[in-house]
Amino acid sequence: MTSTPSDPLPRALEAAGEPPLRPLPPVVAELLRSLGAPARLAAHLRAVHDVAVELVEWVGGRYPDLAVDRDAVLFGAATHDVGKTVHPEELSGPGSAHEAAGRDLLLEHGFAPGLARFAATHASWDGPGVGVEDLLVSTADKVWKDKRVPDLEDRLVRALAAAAGREPWEEYLALDDVLTRLGEDAAHRLAFQASFPVDR
Repeated sequence: MTSTPSDPLPRALEAAGEPPLRPLPPVVAELLRSLGAPARLAAHLRAVHDVAVELVEWVGGRYPDLAVDRDAVLFGAATHDVGKTVHPEELSGPGSAHEAAGRDLLLEHGFAPGLARFAATHASWDGPGVGVEDLLVSTADKVWKDKRVPDLEDRLVRALAAAAGREPWEEYLALDDVLTRLGEDAAHRLAFQASFPVDR
């Protein structure tokens, strides 16, 4: 799909933001362009992806022996709501139809099931087979707007404590510090997202 000068999607994908937001992985940006994704969705995915980058860097520094697929987490954060291109009403209202639709959309576009899964699991962190990568994507999808979800954080803390061989309370304090810091920029990320239209 080609863009017009008034098309806000390229700006959502490329504008710096305040504070600056990292660009989405090129393969994701190209997918969103090809789908004619709403600019609001692209802006949201950039905000969540940006937070995910911070989280995986923190995890890599604090838990060097924990095997985390960094690229999978970043892809998952960058595509977790891609199903809202199929269900655009869920951009401005509640709904979970975008979850399975997003996974199916990614599979149809040739992405591996291990990457496509995040579109379906980002809102179901208490399900079976959920790993630390899924928990990091889900956490990024909450803390980008400074939302704290105790059950999700407890599950992530348990996984991190087990990997590190430390007490859960130690890992809770460490995670709380990083999530509090990330939450401090939530107003800027929310403003960036809100500056783009919901409709195509």
